[in-house]
Amino acid sequence: MAPQHAPRHTLSPSARDRARRVADLLDSDHGFRDRAAPFARHRLDAETDGPQLHLEDVTGIPFLSGIPAVEEYQHRARVRAGDGDFFAAGTPATPGYEAYCRRIGLGAPTLIPVRNPDDPMAVARACATGDALDQLATAAREHGRLTIHPYMGIEDVWHLAKTISDASDGAEVRVLAPPPPITWLANDKDLLVRAVEAAAGEHWNVRTERARTASDLADLLGQLAGQAPRVGLKRTRCASAMGNEVHTSSHLTTLSPSERRTMVERFLERTEWCGSEEVLVVVWEDTDLSPSTQLWIPPAESGLPPRLDGVYDQILTGEERVFVGSRPSRLPAPVQDALAETSLAVAAVFQELGYVGRCSFDFIVVGDPDGDWRAHFTECNGRWGGTSTPMRLVDRLVPGPRPNYRSQGFSHPALHGRSFAEVLDAVGDEVLDPTRGTGRFIFYNTGPLRPKGKLDVIAVGDDADDAIESLLPALIERHLR
Repeated sequence: MAPQHAPRHTLSPSARDRARRVADLLDSDHGFRDRAAPFARHRLDAETDGPQLHLEDVTGIPFLSGIPAVEEYQHRARVRAGDGDFFAAGTPATPGYEAYCRRIGLGAPTLIPVRNPDDPMAVARACATGDALDQLATAAREHGRLTIHPYMGIEDVWHLAKTISDASDGAEVRVLAPPPPITWLANDKDLLVRAVEAAAGEHWNVRTERARTASDLADLLGQLAGQAPRVGLKRTRCASAMGNEVHTSSHLTTLSPSERRTMVERFLERTEWCGSEEVLVVVWEDTDLSPSTQLWIPPAESGLPPRLDGVYDQILTGEERVFVGSRPSRLPAPVQDALAETSLAVAAVFQELGYVGRCSFDFIVVGDPDGDWRAHFTECNGRWGGTSTPMRLVDRLVPGPRPNYRSQGFSHPALHGRSFAEVLDAVGDEVLDPTRGTGRFIFYNTGPLRPKGKLDVIAVGDDADDAIESLLPALIERHLR
């Protein structure tokens, strides 16, 4: 089933004026602009031509070390890289994958192998030393400029920009991402609640309380348990629901205050709480509808407003609603339009404070989307992610209007220990060939294939759901069992 609606929204002059006022208000409370000032030298103020260094450094996100073969995710940066670009990774590329990328039209960038024995996922830090630094400094010197396009604007990325510039006799090195204080404005769930309330109104947030001690959090759980069927604890800087814990109110009301406190203490220990960061207690709405909006935020100096790149339905699993994939949204037009308009309003606030680059917002929709409904923000991904990465890949490979597709991680027992070449052979003519206009499957994030029997797949076409749920498993079982 194809999506029926593609919102095309722009911000009105009055909405831009409101964004400036809200940005000034947030800045007066948190000092974002002063805190971002030390990074001004390497801040991108206009999108320019020239080589880019793509990095998938995920060290700014807690708990990702528990994801099987997560160090292989560094190669997702290849999806964004093209001719003349660089991408860095601390693990070898999957044999045959680079040839596949070039064959389907993703250009011929240069892989910079790096190694950080202390933290294999710290790609930016590894790029700031040794042969990698020499290679990047040479490129910056020869071209007069280099743009670093990271997964996320963490401090290590900005330190890398300074290091390359200093090593290249002062070549211009810019970062296509927000400075760290603005990165955390977007990625911190508590700051997002405050920004959304100021920019769009408190009705766009779920009921949210916050505290810094286990006893206070336990008390809040008890209070909210009397107001909703389920209540959740949320750490503020975790991705893909890994910092969430959901409890039924019927269970919470049977616990004594000390038992609730013990439960909270276990949650804080499991999520490696630092002892001072605020933790959120939220009303947990019952819904299977969790769309996201994908945006691109140009530098404010460009005069260009934030751009909506799409509304997507997220595919979630489990009690905590962990993300596993996405597809262009099938929600009714009024719902998509409201999500788009409000997302652009919040993105404009971020832009006024210095945000640049990829950004997305996650929502829940409660009620009947064809009738009486309401939507709430749940988090912002101030970075590239599991929806924007395949969206970018589809846009690069499929000309014209964006087609229907579905992307997700795909695991199968028969894939364990297999090579990428074997997968391509098994899928055969169903592998997308953009030149011939045939096939439907696109593969990326192939590093976990041999050790874990997993890779990421995109199925393009109106029958994308059936292709991933039925056709792909059938092909794998037929040829690789």
